[in-house]
Amino acid sequence: MAADLDKVVVITGASSGVGRACAQAFAARGCSLVLAARRADVLREVAEECRSSHGARTLVVPTDVTDAKAVESLAHQAVATFGRIDVWLNNASVAAFGALQEVPHEVFRHVVDVNVLGYVNGARAALDVMRGQRYGTIVNVSSVVGAAVVPYNTPYVLSKAAVRALGGTLRQEMRLAGQDDIHVCTVLPATMDTPFFRDAANYSGRAVLPMAPVYTAQRAAKTVVGLAVRPRREVYVGPAGQVLGVLSKVAPPFVERVLAHQMDRAHLSRKHGAEPTEGNVLRPSAAPASVNGGWHGRRRTALRRIGTLALAAGAGAAAVSARRAGPSAQSSRTRA
Repeated sequence: MAADLDKVVVITGASSGVGRACAQAFAARGCSLVLAARRADVLREVAEECRSSHGARTLVVPTDVTDAKAVESLAHQAVATFGRIDVWLNNASVAAFGALQEVPHEVFRHVVDVNVLGYVNGARAALDVMRGQRYGTIVNVSSVVGAAVVPYNTPYVLSKAAVRALGGTLRQEMRLAGQDDIHVCTVLPATMDTPFFRDAANYSGRAVLPMAPVYTAQRAAKTVVGLAVRPRREVYVGPAGQVLGVLSKVAPPFVERVLAHQMDRAHLSRKHGAEPTEGNVLRPSAAPASVNGGWHGRRRTALRRIGTLALAAGAGAAAVSARRAGPSAQSSRTRA
């Protein structure tokens, strides 16, 4: 059995999905939890789960992460209750599917506000505390699409690339300030089995489906807890995500073409006629909250992992061919 961490952990987006899974995982390791999201009733459910199952100390703070003052208050209440903040998990995220021109401006902007400015607000509030206590770990949840972009989800993709950049800039600032005991980690999950796809805004005219392989939220939670023990600058969740991250550097044109095809054929249903919805972007979803979304399955995941491996092999071959062609092409130009 793993030893208790005895850490005070603030989690935004704690009501469902990865955030809720992280709350349960940290509670199982003896951590005290400060749970933040927009829905107070659901946060109380999560807190009760953590108390009854693991005896965790909990504090529920309903918070809209786009409100900087509210996020500052979240940090102040955490310190007032537990005396410190050891880990701050920026996790609250929303998404809007559809072509660039189809997503309403208000929805587009709010996705960026939640996913980027919400993380900035969280980092500011966390650093105000951590700089005073001279230690702490900030974990920002980005996405594999922050490294390997896809179409028809532009505000989310932009925001997750920005989250990855945020981690890099903060690590540099901490290093230059000599604050080596304040760590900033970025998590890049592949497709997670959460209510994310059900709750996303959708203006594509097609149903949104997860692009397999689909990994459990508990897998992401295990990664986040691991970062609280041993911080690392960036870590992918799921082999498929790591493969795509590497291949997007090695053979970006090929990966863009393949992911465009996959998004069009597998991430959005082939059947048209889905009604537009703002999902949970502008206001919380009224649907029941949970960790899982019902998408994970051995057969589906196993079959589509084969497709991922095929992508890896194809992209690797393309990269090798490109490197081999480079000198030849240069020689031809020189001879000409």
